[in-house]
Amino acid sequence: MKEIIHALEQKREAARAGGGRRRMEAQHAKGKLMARERIELLLDEGSFEEFDMFVEHRAHEFGMAENKVPGDGVVTGWGTVNGRLVYVFSKDFTVFGGSLSGAHAQKICKVQEMAMRSGAPIVGIFDAGGARIQEGVESLAGYADIFLKNILSSGVIPQISVIMGPCAGGDVYSPAMTDFIFMVKDTSYMYVTGPDVVKTVTNETVTHDELGGWRVHAAKSGVADGAFDNDFEALGQMRRLIDFLPGSNREKPPMRPSFDDPKREEPSLDRLIPDNPNKPYDMKELIEKVADEGDFFEISPDFGKNIVTGFGRMDGAPVGFVANQPMSLAGVLDIDASRKAARFVRFCDAFNIPIITFVDVPGFLPGTKQEQGGLIKHGAKLLFAYGEATVPKITVVTRKAYGGAYDVMSSKHLRGDFNYAWPSAEIAVMGAKGAVEIIFRADIGDPDKIAQRTKEYQDRFANPFVAASLGYLDDVIMPRETRRRICRALKALEKKKVENPWKKHDNIPL
Repeated sequence: MKEIIHALEQKREAARAGGGRRRMEAQHAKGKLMARERIELLLDEGSFEEFDMFVEHRAHEFGMAENKVPGDGVVTGWGTVNGRLVYVFSKDFTVFGGSLSGAHAQKICKVQEMAMRSGAPIVGIFDAGGARIQEGVESLAGYADIFLKNILSSGVIPQISVIMGPCAGGDVYSPAMTDFIFMVKDTSYMYVTGPDVVKTVTNETVTHDELGGWRVHAAKSGVADGAFDNDFEALGQMRRLIDFLPGSNREKPPMRPSFDDPKREEPSLDRLIPDNPNKPYDMKELIEKVADEGDFFEISPDFGKNIVTGFGRMDGAPVGFVANQPMSLAGVLDIDASRKAARFVRFCDAFNIPIITFVDVPGFLPGTKQEQGGLIKHGAKLLFAYGEATVPKITVVTRKAYGGAYDVMSSKHLRGDFNYAWPSAEIAVMGAKGAVEIIFRADIGDPDKIAQRTKEYQDRFANPFVAASLGYLDDVIMPRETRRRICRALKALEKKKVENPWKKHDNIPL
């Protein structure tokens, strides 16, 4: 029996050795952790149980029969994050560059299925060079199998992808179908085709970073939801994110004890809105002052900065925050902001997370670039997302809510449950100056008349009371009591039940 146990330990050591000491040292020299080291950081200490450690590829061509490594370039299994079940796979770049074979794909599919069956989140850690060319179509079939699992899991369990090295070719499409993608600065990149292929096809000369680095995807394309300085920070933040999420769509988000009084008032909010209606202020300050202990996990902070999205807690319960950001483009809705917020709203709705919306929006961004880029359809995504959402929706208009953007931002007309406004709110078709220049076009040559008409329009519409008189707002509240009113509203909505008409699925304007 001793010999058998010794043989088992030797096999385990061989699997843990990955591609060998030289490749492991090269990985560390790049500032990157090994696949198992990453899993140990993500999960609670000692909780990881590995699957399929001894799986090997089945290829024979191109000398592959003599070149087999136990585990075949991906580590899979399960463990816990703060005591809650999580499944994980982590690609090992030291083994065949982390490339995907048929056996490698089967290992990933297995944990995807187990996560679905158990109702638990799954985290994929990517550090790989794409398909294993020696396996040809079998590697392509493996990708498609994984893609199908991503699709069937969507909206059922949270799926998180962390890009911690190269992620190219077929490997990029699996993360693209997950709920969140995060990158590590300066060591990770994503693209469908690499710099060499780009040079051949388009004659462009680009680096890996210029083509698919974190600056491209976290700030320009919106493919990534954030980027972190190193592996340690990225995995620590993933633990924090998982704490906000339910295991599946069958559960409510996890509660935790709160030491922040739900009745707490914040007098400084009475001074948040500047006297000058054109002067910006930071909407994140409002979010942090109403959320439990000021804890706010922002999603996509570098993309679509004119809208803020992220998770926090109110009286111990996770919520999703969506807020126009006056500090960027005056908080206007454009293509990027609409896409970003729509996807976040749909995630919250899929996983039973209430949505808190803070509104200060002057409208949609005008211009040929926006119209030619499809602003109509992209703006409709956010409208559609709010309208179909059945989770509790609480809206607070802090300042401007003009035109169609008023409708879009979780208005009462899109089944907002509790719709409040601060006394500083202005709800109208447009700003007073623009409205007067249209209504009283004949008086444009007379500055005194225009000034008088503008004041009349402001007195009539630059306030929340017209909307309140029509029942489109439930109350006009003092800014200082915002946290208390939201916490009470969430309690009132705990047993909310709304069902949309039966359908196979909707047809959101993609």
